[in-house]
Amino acid sequence: MGSVAYVQGASRGLGLALARALVDRSDIDVVYAAARAPEDSSGLTELRQRAGARLRPVTADVQSESSIAWAAEKVASEQRALDYLFYVAGVLHEGTMKPEKRFEQVHQSNLEHAFAVNATGPILTARYLVELLAHDRRAVLANISAHAGSIGDNRLGGWYSYRASKAAQNMLTRTLAIELRRRAPNAICVGLDPGTMDTELSRGYRRNVSAGDMASPDEAAARLLALLDSLTREHSGAFLRYDGQELPW
Repeated sequence: MGSVAYVQGASRGLGLALARALVDRSDIDVVYAAARAPEDSSGLTELRQRAGARLRPVTADVQSESSIAWAAEKVASEQRALDYLFYVAGVLHEGTMKPEKRFEQVHQSNLEHAFAVNATGPILTARYLVELLAHDRRAVLANISAHAGSIGDNRLGGWYSYRASKAAQNMLTRTLAIELRRRAPNAICVGLDPGTMDTELSRGYRRNVSAGDMASPDEAAARLLALLDSLTREHSGAFLRYDGQELPW
């Protein structure tokens, strides 16, 4: 029997690239592609045409606990277990929301939005799906974080909402990993920094990134999956860069 994967944030960018890469793996039978409006994603529509029933779009709004719970119920009604759970959804800028350069630019609404998507979303997604990772096979829960969420390596300041919400995500991932050692001992729970990618999230904020240091979503997905394939249970609870380097909290 092949594996089952769930990707939250699969409508575009890295999430869509992960869904594509997982569909192309011979050891994966089913990929659930979760997004707020999967029917509006041309990338998912194209992938569904190629993958058929192996790709199953799911509506899940990470800012709505009831929507997350509904998506989890749908998966649980169809599957006895999950082998991969990816949380890829994230927000750095949106509409009038921009990364703050000074503390005078911090606004309550932007903080709340960043925390809802980057921190609350991952732990609620895990809360409703994690029981499907508790089985006798190897399982992986990977939350896509960012180097900017490292408190110990914060040398530039700024980006208050994004940094703080990613740091909170890291703490939640670490705390969940500790509990899973008891409740799902075969699960590997990690936070991952995919590096800078050519996606909408980073557009306009990668001026100092050289072309050689920027990956396409497909390249980033391939190297993250290669990293995850190399991990053991001893890595659970770690915050890792795409090349396997452990990052400071």
